[in-house]
Amino acid sequence: MKLPTVRRSAWRALPWLAFAALLLGLAWAALVPPAPATREELFEIPKGTWARRMAGDKVEILPSTIELTLGTNDVLLLRNLDEVPQTFGPVLIMPGQSFRLPFEKAASYSFACTAHASGQMSVVVEPALAPGWPTLRWRWLQLQRRLA
Repeated sequence: MKLPTVRRSAWRALPWLAFAALLLGLAWAALVPPAPATREELFEIPKGTWARRMAGDKVEILPSTIELTLGTNDVLLLRNLDEVPQTFGPVLIMPGQSFRLPFEKAASYSFACTAHASGQMSVVVEPALAPGWPTLRWRWLQLQRRLA
């Protein structure tokens, strides 16, 4: 049985096919709304945080600003793994407890937070992603965060 030979013109089309596949992938990433496995953004307060602070260590366990996006990751989940209660806004999070705070409006929020070195934390909630560059940018930032 004789195998068909591939013409040179077919090989010349290969870069164009690869380019078309890349464009199709970018179009999908920009236009299809993200559907994350969970809408929660988890932050944990590690065990020993309070003891380290009392010893004079200015440990930074939480970022000063947390950025969320409506429709993708719009639920803040704080988990207290420390031995002492922690305060976030008006909520007391006991050792071993988790606290979920869903956001429904794009805005900037400020909270008192005993787990943060400055005692304050900001949560910036961005509007839902629009198709196109905002969605593509969001996917790119998520990929960078996972690889870091």
